[in-house]
Amino acid sequence: MGITQGALFNQPRLTILNDDQMERIHSASLEVLERVGVKMTHKKGLELMESVGCRVVGDRVHMPSWVVENALGMAPGRLVLGNRQGERTVVLEGRNSYFGPSLDCIDYLNPADNGRTRFTSEHCRLTASLADKLPNFDWVMTIGMAADQPAEIADKVIARQTMTYCEKPFVFCCNDGPSEKAIYEMALAICGGKENFDKAPTIVQYSEPISPLVYYDPAVDKIIFSAENGVPLINFPAPQMCATAPASFAGTLVQSSAESLSGLVLVQAANPGAAFVYGAFATVMDMKTTIFSYGAVELSMMCGALAQMAQYYGLPFFGTAGATDAKFNDVQAGVEATFQCLASAAIGAGLVHDCSSWMDHGSVVSPAFMVLVNEILGMVKQFMRGIEVSDDTLCVDLIEKIGPGGNYLLEPHTMQNFRQVHYPELFDRTMMESWKSAGGKTFDDRLREKTLADLEHVPAPLPDDVIKELDEMQKGWGDLPPLKWS
Repeated sequence: MGITQGALFNQPRLTILNDDQMERIHSASLEVLERVGVKMTHKKGLELMESVGCRVVGDRVHMPSWVVENALGMAPGRLVLGNRQGERTVVLEGRNSYFGPSLDCIDYLNPADNGRTRFTSEHCRLTASLADKLPNFDWVMTIGMAADQPAEIADKVIARQTMTYCEKPFVFCCNDGPSEKAIYEMALAICGGKENFDKAPTIVQYSEPISPLVYYDPAVDKIIFSAENGVPLINFPAPQMCATAPASFAGTLVQSSAESLSGLVLVQAANPGAAFVYGAFATVMDMKTTIFSYGAVELSMMCGALAQMAQYYGLPFFGTAGATDAKFNDVQAGVEATFQCLASAAIGAGLVHDCSSWMDHGSVVSPAFMVLVNEILGMVKQFMRGIEVSDDTLCVDLIEKIGPGGNYLLEPHTMQNFRQVHYPELFDRTMMESWKSAGGKTFDDRLREKTLADLEHVPAPLPDDVIKELDEMQKGWGDLPPLKWS
């Protein structure tokens, strides 16, 4: 026997930027915030920004570098999110990555026949239940737009549907401040009150400044409400290189970082120490089609660079992966999703959204794509665990016992450890004759069958008293079409 040592791990790692590049992007971002600033017309927002040292000239807010640095110093570098039971399931710090589906698609792709229809509140129930079922989704978003509901209340309806049918932490967007207040109050009722919520928030507000460098008033309302009430905030611009951002990767990164950091300054002005999540959905305009590309390799490259900037700042990060420009669950969808998910995990991209639901440029939700990406994430998470090197895993004594020409099949060590291997549910590993004798099902057949089976999942129900409380809250929203809440 050699010298006994503890277990050693090396997590796979990818980088896009080196230290000098991050310093220059940071410096340029500060320069943009000081020289150019952001446009804001919200009265209280302007007052808060001015109160911490920003220079306000009309509707333009200029942020000196020391103001931004102060805000960075106040923001927590760690954010813990909880599920419905209060279990602390998502710990955003360092290079940790957690994956979830996206939000606000307008169409639904039926897994039975690939028919495409408008996304409704019933589809929200189905996809929230599916996200609850699929083990490699760590959190959830509202996923679709609920075309069957009045526009002024649809955001609240789909939030209630999602929190009813999925127990995982919930990232949401909404119309305005009153809508956020309603969603926040529902979250408090479901998790058992403010004290439980503050220990591990169950919801996160998603907000977007308008690229380039504009805040509209309802967004500022929501940012301030989030900061004042302890709702973690994601400030996530969506700059499009060549259209709403410069035609260079570095320039797009600078604008992206400046836009997200401007929200950090506002959040810390409203409530020093409030939780803030940095990031940007930076991608390209495809100059052949003019589309905002969700499958572009450059999206992953810039997302990875911004994830490194978040690590540089010591801030939690909201990333993007698992999306596709494909219209159906085809080879293009699988390739784009796999590349994005593996790249994001290897960089350590924090709270990673778009996994599994955004197809056709972010317009359509596909439950089958959700099931496919869940399988991809199973492989990615296995890869990211790395290889344990310890006295037990090196197996020197076992190798000596078996000796030359032996085999390990019946060894107790094999039975104790073979489940460390990832065994896919969708991908077939049988020989041709075995595959034929089992029915000769194609990948599309298997994906459809598994999706339809998974959609039968019934999440744990909310307690009756919580449902009654939500019903009382809902009475203030106005008349709703009949809905299944439990």
